[in-house]
Amino acid sequence: MKAAPTACRVLLVVLLLTVAASVSAEDDLEIYGDMLQIVLPSLAYGMTHYHKDPDGRSQFYRSFLSTLGTTYALKYTVPKDRPNGGDHAFPSGHTSAAFSGASFIQRRYGWQAGAPAYLAAAFVGWSRIESDNHDAVDVAAGAAIGTTCTYFFTKPYLDKMAVMPFVDRDNLGLSLIFEW
Repeated sequence: MKAAPTACRVLLVVLLLTVAASVSAEDDLEIYGDMLQIVLPSLAYGMTHYHKDPDGRSQFYRSFLSTLGTTYALKYTVPKDRPNGGDHAFPSGHTSAAFSGASFIQRRYGWQAGAPAYLAAAFVGWSRIESDNHDAVDVAAGAAIGTTCTYFFTKPYLDKMAVMPFVDRDNLGLSLIFEW
């Protein structure tokens, strides 16, 4: 998997530049979050081409579209104002898009590429709070939606083992699934 180190390097450089720039220009923090919420899903989609992975591309479409559909259905049905006075706060769309991209990269292509993607997605969520567009509940909901939709539709690329969260009325945990 040559793409994992390359994706890690790209994400690390983008993240470092974003953080470095935000330290000197706090007003631009929102812009960097805006950019990363597009970069992460774009990178996830691009990785399906790099790996010549049409099944992954189909899984990306389903996971990303279900993330956006769920996010915007909630935005227009849950009446919650933003900290800055705007409306349609719940959940954070920037965060759900970023976590959809990050969780797709991790779920489909592994933790080596997924860990820096999750760091970048966390930065997006933090930028939404710092810019007064959302509170922690909005961001946490966006992260949960993006990750959950992706885990529902996406299978690992070449792995013989998968870890999946599960929740039911009485239990919360992880399932370990092996293929042989």
